[in-house]
Amino acid sequence: MTAHPKFVAAAFALLACAGTLAGPAEAGKDQLRRGRYLIQVAGCNDCHTPNYGPSNGQVDEKLWLTGDALGWAGPWGTTYATNLRLLMASMSEQQWIRHARNMRPRPPMPWFNVRAMSDADLKAIYAFTRSLGPGGSPAPAYVPPGKKAAGPVVQFPE
Repeated sequence: MTAHPKFVAAAFALLACAGTLAGPAEAGKDQLRRGRYLIQVAGCNDCHTPNYGPSNGQVDEKLWLTGDALGWAGPWGTTYATNLRLLMASMSEQQWIRHARNMRPRPPMPWFNVRAMSDADLKAIYAFTRSLGPGGSPAPAYVPPGKKAAGPVVQFPE
């Protein structure tokens, strides 16, 4: 028994559509994996995840990128690592890219490294961070020079 050419053509069309439909989901998984990888190797967790360094990176992923109450004090005052999950929860992907390209926060944030990332890298970081959902609390507010921070700080030379 041979299949009618119209049925064969229809079957191929369905297979092509199925492949197209599966493609973005797989691409999405790849983007999330890439974002997770970039966050780890770029050192985002080092400051933006509580106790990441002291725990040798063994922090539950549900706490990743929730900011930290550890202050970074120097001639600029005392800064705190932003809760990136709350920040990105309020931004579109395009807003995040614009923010990443134009931000210039106080030290010790290496904003110049973020600016050097490709749009694809920034989109992957955004996708992964958003996949974690909003979590944690806002980081403490900036403390100007000459004022004492309330909690623990890493003191840079003056």
